[in-house]
Amino acid sequence: MSALARKTESEILSLAYHLADLAVDALIDEADLSPKPALVDRRGSGAHSDLHLGLMHASALSLWPAFKEMAEAAMEFGVIGQPLREALGRIGREGEAAMLYTTEGVNTHRGAIWALGLLVTAAALEPENCSAASLSLRAAKLALVDDRHVITQASHGQQVARRYGAMGAKEQAQLGFPAVMQFGLPQLRRSRAVGHGEQNARLDALLAIMTTLSDTCVLYRAGTAGLNAMQHGAQRVLDAGGSASLSGRRCLHELDQQLLQLNASPGGAADLLAACLFIDSLEPALGHPSRSV
Repeated sequence: MSALARKTESEILSLAYHLADLAVDALIDEADLSPKPALVDRRGSGAHSDLHLGLMHASALSLWPAFKEMAEAAMEFGVIGQPLREALGRIGREGEAAMLYTTEGVNTHRGAIWALGLLVTAAALEPENCSAASLSLRAAKLALVDDRHVITQASHGQQVARRYGAMGAKEQAQLGFPAVMQFGLPQLRRSRAVGHGEQNARLDALLAIMTTLSDTCVLYRAGTAGLNAMQHGAQRVLDAGGSASLSGRRCLHELDQQLLQLNASPGGAADLLAACLFIDSLEPALGHPSRSV
């Protein structure tokens, strides 16, 4: 009998609540992180005319019931397969509707619902085995399962991904979130290890994700010129010593100004930073020691 099967009903409910809390915390921590290039943060709205920090907080909080239900679905079905995948899709669509009601139609966290929803579900399936590698592998297996009820209308991100041959949010998940696992999470832990401080470490993780990500939000707003500016500019910040150094901060300011001029907001990278923060928080929160990627 698995550890999950031995849990009481109150323990299962507690786990679902806890995972939903961690997912919402990750979204709020991502929104609050400053100064992020061309993104909503404590300074202002970045390249967005329809977003602000209060709206990002309200959106994140509106998604708590959906994340809880996803965790409960994982514990109900117990295995990766079409029934769980389709339950996840239904809950995700309901969560998106709740988000859009809260934001009066503004898309704040559509990509994050997908990424964090998969990760919450993967964590609930095997809470005793939530190393970053194991978690991302389970999320990838779940993302590869078809949802027969998915709406076929392509999002802006999917349209742009096809146009430019870029890897979109769906493919990132199906491959186990390589931008997080190979770049964001290792950089987060490296920057912490050398004493850069938590906020700078998180900024460095965001920048590391941006160095290689084919961010469909940027492509939609600014094409390949915007994408090149994002990737090369983020790498310059890290090469200059990261956000904890004076030269790195200067490069970060230059990147912010350049992306604002291009109206290029790296929303896809922001969603993956939230996923990175969720993964990073999971093992300590569930009582397991943090392990290297």
